[in-house]
Amino acid sequence: MTGKARGRTPTVTDADIRRVTRALLAGHGPESVTLRAIARELGVTAPALYRHYSSRDELLERMRVEFCADLAEFLSTEIEPLPDDGAVQFLAICRGFRHWALANPREFTLVFASPTAQPSMMRRFDEPFGRIFLAAAGRLLANFEIATPPEEIIPAELREDLIGFQVDLLAMLSESGQKFPAEKLDLGVTYLMVQIWARLFGHVTLEVFGNYPIPLADPEIMFDAMLADLARTTGFAD
Repeated sequence: MTGKARGRTPTVTDADIRRVTRALLAGHGPESVTLRAIARELGVTAPALYRHYSSRDELLERMRVEFCADLAEFLSTEIEPLPDDGAVQFLAICRGFRHWALANPREFTLVFASPTAQPSMMRRFDEPFGRIFLAAAGRLLANFEIATPPEEIIPAELREDLIGFQVDLLAMLSESGQKFPAEKLDLGVTYLMVQIWARLFGHVTLEVFGNYPIPLADPEIMFDAMLADLARTTGFAD
């Protein structure tokens, strides 16, 4: 009779690693995620994880992509029952983005605000959240007369950067087959898209990190006022 095998290393799956990583992130933030900490939770040694991930950065990037997909799924669920109206869906996406960020601050930090979150705005648009954002923006452009700044008032120092973004975005839209009226993507629209994202992201980031300039009894009122101002100035308000 053979004796019972001893010292056998438990089998670790990619799903196990991601489950523990999610728990560490949700409980303590990205800084708590190390291969050593994950291995300790799983009862293995850190080298046992290398067959799945070569480094902590690779694992965090995998989780960042997964959280982007979670956000996209959440937003898709939010807009699914809404009418096929670009303005209604766009505003719902903005509100849904804020709600998800406030409900998942650690995940938001990893995806959008941590040192490891390095993708450019261009790459954001090629990810699930960005594609939902672009689809709604496309419906706005197709169905509303959006008030965009004339090209002559765009600061000359920004034009080269905006043109580069415009070219990359058009190429991505062409490759992805997105329903976006590319013929309307002039420099004014490009400039407006960047400004809208900066205002939306800036407000949400300040709120998630508790850094809003003044204490607010109901920050959602300020957020809705910002959205109403965007809708009014761009021409898709009721």
